Amino acid sequence: MTETLPQYTSGAHTALSREEAMSILDRLASHLRNQTTDMAPEQLKVPISEYLDQDLWEREIKEIFHAIPLPVGTSAELANVGDFKTMRVVGKEIILVRGKDGTMRAMINVCRHRAMKLLPDGCGSARRFTCGYHSWTYDTDGKLTGVPGEDTFGEVNKEDYSLVQLPCEERAGFIFIGLTPDMDLGIDAWLGEVLPHLEALELDKCTHFTTKTLPGPNWKVTLDGYLEGYHFSSLHAKTVALTNHTNRMTLDSFGPHVRNVFALKTLDAMMEKPRDEWDPAEAMGLVYWVFPGMAIAGGLRERTVISIMLPGDSWSESMTWQTTLLRTPPQTPEEFLEAEKTAEWFFAAFRDEDYTAQTDVQNGLASLADKYMTIGRNEIAVQHAHETIRRLLAHEPVHGPR
Repeated sequence: MTETLPQYTSGAHTALSREEAMSILDRLASHLRNQTTDMAPEQLKVPISEYLDQDLWEREIKEIFHAIPLPVGTSAELANVGDFKTMRVVGKEIILVRGKDGTMRAMINVCRHRAMKLLPDGCGSARRFTCGYHSWTYDTDGKLTGVPGEDTFGEVNKEDYSLVQLPCEERAGFIFIGLTPDMDLGIDAWLGEVLPHLEALELDKCTHFTTKTLPGPNWKVTLDGYLEGYHFSSLHAKTVALTNHTNRMTLDSFGPHVRNVFALKTLDAMMEKPRDEWDPAEAMGLVYWVFPGMAIAGGLRERTVISIMLPGDSWSESMTWQTTLLRTPPQTPEEFLEAEKTAEWFFAAFRDEDYTAQTDVQNGLASLADKYMTIGRNEIAVQHAHETIRRLLAHEPVHGPR
């Protein structure tokens, strides 16, 4: 895969102020000089039974995933009126659609007549949605507009049979929903201090390139792999480790959310130059993690890859949607090919390396069910995520001091 490594120098973006970016770069340079990384005060021991417990998983679904805003896509995927996307989110069939007024809406993708799934998974553009069973028809607001043979079916009060609406809002180029109808999404409070950082990425101005789906194992097993660079040299020897230093990163937290910045190998040569000649975009692997499952990688560059990972229908399943956004649409075959290589490079690394390893982790859990998963001091963002899970299940504030 070395021939398809993404280019790190194509189109720097000012997602961070020069002052903030240089401060992070100073921290990374110090770690390289001293062979260190940002660390937690101590190791964290998580009982392996917490990964296996079916009752705990059901609590997590109810008290976390049905109670907080969930990222489900990017605004760029549904840029035009009538654009829609259907997906299964934590066991629920969902339609996302941009209505006639430009507002993004989320609805349950189930016909109100016989509870048939209304549309297959996928995306497209439409002015109305028609159920394949009996042709009940809905507009993009979810309102029932047509009932064939109503004179024989019986009168239907169409206002009572609209598609079930879910809370839905867009922020910073991302689509968030709540899986509990009528819940107060409270998206600004949930994102808190990370929101200005997401807005600074200006991903709402980007062009959608690709979205690919990737089934995976248990959501916490998968989450653990997103949040540390300790595994780069061993698991990603021919991919990520060619461009990123292993075990050299900074962490900044924003309530339940974090910013991981990994030291790229270009920093070595840059450190030989005067500091005022350093270019953060060429030396920093910037990744924002929005709890519970969205990684935003490459925000300083021309191409950004967003991975949204959420639980599936059972304890042992998760689903990831990986989207590549471009700041400038490709104008030539060469630019298209370069964007395609970036999208495939990220997807292949996740599929063939991360998710393969995490499946092996899941297969090994039951053999050590009475033991602990030891989260290292250097795996500080993983510790942060597990503390957030603990707080949410304990109904404690997640935006307070750690």
